Amino acid sequence: MTGKTIRFAEENDAAEILSIYEPYIKDTAVTFEYETPSLDEFSQRIRNISSQYPYIVCISDNKIIGYAYAHRHMERAAYQWNAELSVYIEKSCLRCGTGKILYQALIDILKLQNIRNVYGCVTSPNPNSEKLHEYFGFKKSGVYHNTGFKCGAWRDVIWFEKQINDHTLNPAPFLPIQYVDKKILEGILHNTCHIHP
Repeated sequence: MTGKTIRFAEENDAAEILSIYEPYIKDTAVTFEYETPSLDEFSQRIRNISSQYPYIVCISDNKIIGYAYAHRHMERAAYQWNAELSVYIEKSCLRCGTGKILYQALIDILKLQNIRNVYGCVTSPNPNSEKLHEYFGFKKSGVYHNTGFKCGAWRDVIWFEKQINDHTLNPAPFLPIQYVDKKILEGILHNTCHIHP
């Protein structure tokens, strides 16, 4: 596998990204979705998320091998400083550092968007995801017991949380990604691959 690069996802990446996601739907309890979304629906998801938050892909050998995105954690106005993170890696590329690259880039970008807290929602057991969150200093904040039925069993969900900015009074409001300096964003994507090769 050659060196990795990161860039922002585009709508025409939808088919390639969906091919990574689909096995997690069909064969695992990692996601609680039952049915693979249509390509049009999945493209719309990318479009909607990308209008506000980072949605990024990791590329090696001219192929997308993983993707990650952030999205709003809860809807009420007072929650605007929170974001939930998701990451999915091509099965053949697991445990090669791709998740670390993507998570680091997401966190660095979210700091610029005035996000204070980031969250991860992990179906248990999922050792790879649990280790990823622990690597970045996330703490377990709670468990939803037997909260989803998938793959023939009731599943627990572990919530992880991490503070990434200070909780100052009068915080600047959430800054949608289109208002963040593009050169700074590109610098983050470029530099992250060198921090976590």
